[in-house]
Amino acid sequence: MARGLDDARALHDLAEEADDEATRAEAAGAAGAMVRQVESLEFEKMLSGPHDRAGAIVEVKSGAGGIEAMDWAAMLYRMYTRYCERKGWEVEPADLVAGEEAGISSASFIARGDHAYGFLKAEKGVHRLVRISPFDQAARRQTSFAAVDVTPEIEDDIVIDIKEADVRIDTYRSSGAGGQKVNKTDSAVRITHLPTGIVVAMQNERSQQKNRSMAWKILRSRLYEHEEKKRQAALDAVEAQKKDINFGSQIRSYVLAPYRLVKDLRSGIETGKVEDVLDGDLDQFVYPYLLGVRRTDRSVDE
Repeated sequence: MARGLDDARALHDLAEEADDEATRAEAAGAAGAMVRQVESLEFEKMLSGPHDRAGAIVEVKSGAGGIEAMDWAAMLYRMYTRYCERKGWEVEPADLVAGEEAGISSASFIARGDHAYGFLKAEKGVHRLVRISPFDQAARRQTSFAAVDVTPEIEDDIVIDIKEADVRIDTYRSSGAGGQKVNKTDSAVRITHLPTGIVVAMQNERSQQKNRSMAWKILRSRLYEHEEKKRQAALDAVEAQKKDINFGSQIRSYVLAPYRLVKDLRSGIETGKVEDVLDGDLDQFVYPYLLGVRRTDRSVDE
């Protein structure tokens, strides 16, 4: 990459010295290629988490604010489904608890598509809305809160692929009570799975083939259990990273009155195009957050 950058810079200098438009165009093309390469590396780094390629389970819950908050939760739910549609992801509704008079108390859906969890994990936290209440006859300004939680969809169908190089198979003579019941052939089987240290021994059957078949079956079952424990550990790790649903985990403010502004409190990114945001235009916030952009100003409306 450094060499490519040096080549682009050399072409640019040559173009300026010769005042040659063709060389300028070539230099611009080389610089553009370098920019695309850097963006590709940034994208790979941005979405390199262990579950970033997985589907995402998105849950929206209304918070403080009563009917207002339930209506706000419904608006957020729509915003995220629209965002998924813009990305070309499949959206499968999972659960919905309607609000007492309007909106939703809570609702969830599963988004499946390219890096769905990787993108949507940026939306975890509390979202704050300020607007003139449509439910208040006095048309007073109200503040509402709703919480968004995002977890990866871990596949239930775990395929146990046992490589031959990962197992050691030993045969030995079965032990018995003596006399005619002593098995004089090496019919007992012991299978050791080297990566996990799981050992299965079987000698119940007189046939080595039957003992081998049963040992493999038990090994697969134990490996499945092992993978389930790993799966639960991964879910527990994600759960431990969840933020408390309170003012401290507030990530974004949406102000509809007295002015119109959406501001991400983590990166400082803001826009006055509120309707576009509520219609799912979220990458302007998601990308900076995932790339590690952090707020530098302190003039954030609380």
